[in-house]
Amino acid sequence: MSELNTIQTHVALGDRQLYRIGFGSMRITGAGVWGQPNDPAHCLELLRRLPELGVNFIDTADSYGPNVSEELIRDALHLYKGLTIATKAGLTRQGPNLWAPVGRPEYLRQSLLMSLRRLNLEQIDLWQLHRIDPKVPRDEQFQAVAEFQNEGLIKHIGLSEVNVEDIKEAQKYFKVDTVQNQFNLLNRQYEQELDYCTANNVIFIPWYPLAKNALAGKLDTLGLAAQKYEATPNQIAIAWLLKRSPMILPIPGTSKVKHFEENMQAMNIHLADEDFELLANAYKALA
Repeated sequence: MSELNTIQTHVALGDRQLYRIGFGSMRITGAGVWGQPNDPAHCLELLRRLPELGVNFIDTADSYGPNVSEELIRDALHLYKGLTIATKAGLTRQGPNLWAPVGRPEYLRQSLLMSLRRLNLEQIDLWQLHRIDPKVPRDEQFQAVAEFQNEGLIKHIGLSEVNVEDIKEAQKYFKVDTVQNQFNLLNRQYEQELDYCTANNVIFIPWYPLAKNALAGKLDTLGLAAQKYEATPNQIAIAWLLKRSPMILPIPGTSKVKHFEENMQAMNIHLADEDFELLANAYKALA
């Protein structure tokens, strides 16, 4: 029994209106985010289904595969009519589930140019610094990214896994349009950053929004809410994020068409205030 939906359905990225459920493409790769997916044809089918479902924001990274996710997106969706493609760089891969930040300006430039080639674009809609490399002065990384934008290689700029102080420092070099931090019902370490983004009209992209489907196994609260709203636990978890802030744009990821179609139904669920608070408090107690 979904209530009438009054959730804001879009958020502005410059002159573009992004639907507030996007697609995170990390899982259209092999195990450990390494290599080709088990069923590339189905992943291509999933990507082509996204515009039909109203999705116009797709998030990827050069490190997903590596390269695999960007290549599949190109093969499925180029010329990207009506779509905003966001990619990231700054994490290198040494094997399955292995990640290491590299923020040297020359490496970031090389990564950006290779993403442009793989995606077959002249300009990246949204390019995000995947991590701030602690071994490289932060300001050097920000200066490099500002140069990419000044050269017209990227249109909008985002940051990932950053705190408020990082965002403020970056804003000395460029306009921060998005922040992509891990955030879900159970993991809310970035509440302060979300509130800052909300107050300053910065899109907040919560990655791992469903905690790999583990949320429902932590408490009965989510399952009970799902029963009440005749929904799935994942749909309730996404609906909670959408209600948490009008600047949140969740990017649930999956390699299955059916799963993503189910996720999209979260936009039709308007949680009552008491249910929103009940979920918030129940999971915060576990954090």
